[in-house]
Amino acid sequence: MSKIDEKLQPVLDEVLRRNAGEAEFHQAVREVLESLGRVVAKHPDYANHALIERICEPERQIIFRVPWVDDLGQVQINRGFRVQFNSALGPYKGGIRFHPSVNLGIVKFLGFEQIFKNALTGLPIGGGKGGSDFNPRGRSDGEIMRFCQAFMTELQRHLGEYTDVPAGDIGVGGREIGYMFGQYKRLNNRYEAGVLTGKGLVYGGSRARTEATGYGLVYFVQQMLAARDMSLDGRRAVVSGSGNVAIHAIEKMGQFGGRVMACSDSNGYVFDDEGIDLELLKEIKDVRRERLSEYVRLKGAGAHYIENGSIWDVPCEIALPCATQNELTEKDARTLIKNGVIVVGEGANMPSTPEAVNMFQDAGVMFAPGKAANAGGVATSALEMQQNASRDSWSFEQTEERLAQIMRNIHDNCAATADEYSAPGNYVLGANIAGFVRVAEAMRSLGVI
Repeated sequence: MSKIDEKLQPVLDEVLRRNAGEAEFHQAVREVLESLGRVVAKHPDYANHALIERICEPERQIIFRVPWVDDLGQVQINRGFRVQFNSALGPYKGGIRFHPSVNLGIVKFLGFEQIFKNALTGLPIGGGKGGSDFNPRGRSDGEIMRFCQAFMTELQRHLGEYTDVPAGDIGVGGREIGYMFGQYKRLNNRYEAGVLTGKGLVYGGSRARTEATGYGLVYFVQQMLAARDMSLDGRRAVVSGSGNVAIHAIEKMGQFGGRVMACSDSNGYVFDDEGIDLELLKEIKDVRRERLSEYVRLKGAGAHYIENGSIWDVPCEIALPCATQNELTEKDARTLIKNGVIVVGEGANMPSTPEAVNMFQDAGVMFAPGKAANAGGVATSALEMQQNASRDSWSFEQTEERLAQIMRNIHDNCAATADEYSAPGNYVLGANIAGFVRVAEAMRSLGVI
């Protein structure tokens, strides 16, 4: 683990003291602070006026009760969260996650990461995140609708197109966004399309938003390889997860000539000798809403499901963790390196442990951190806000070209920043410093707020 500059150690100590038990948030803060020692050495004024301390403290933390009625008429209680972390660059922007693991520490880690991710897009959006410990798995459409309405009944008072603009995340897709937008519209008596992103195309959504995170990840990896005169063509890849990000990363990999051999869910992973059949995967996950193990039954020969296995045991050149935080461990990193991996691109938020990241960097593996590599989703959400504000709707091709350009800009910014701070090829340091400097300059301009 990298050493934190002595001027920044008191900042971390205070974060640990004031946010006891929030391991993921501690990890996210530490990872950024480890990069900022070079900034403080070059620009000592960044250590003044508690600027870094203010970035580490959310502007607002909202926790609320969500009572709702299930199909049996029983009242259920969940907990809702929204952490509005930093609005120096624009309205808070970040997803809503519905998953049993959601707690305040998880939401704060995600919101903290979102500050820098959003800054890297170059678009006028601040950082925030939200969610609930509600588990949508196994619930009927009616139950999900009633939960979303109950959740939005409280959250809506904290939202607005110039205040806070949520989107989807794990457990929150187009269906859930629709139910929440409907409740917001019902309670506020106005059609404020820009208050939520990830909406359906028929009521203000943006083309290419569904694909954006997975597509953007592959664009970023493609740029990393191109910087070394390499390409994705013919490369073997594995993608963890089998949700929206993973599916569209698999799709874009295929368009660039790569072949994804395996993908996973929480119970295990599928390996296909011929490469993952994208259309079959979409049918299983998007249409049938079944577990990934169904892939083998429907595909037949050549497909294998390894229950409780680690997808990182599959030899590959490109590894794209697209499932959840801390899924790729030091042991997994060692296996990937042994099997010849050359690039790791994070499609999820902080899916690699610090030990794994250090191992990749020490081995010379190109490593793309999530706050840069998966920024395509939030970037396209901001483009959706732009279309809503102008009462416009862009074509898929126009939106994807904007996405591709944004990802190229993020890559080039991270690479140039790493070079500037004498760490060529270190995209982690480049992303952290580039994102921090943009937010810090905005905060300094606005005074002590």
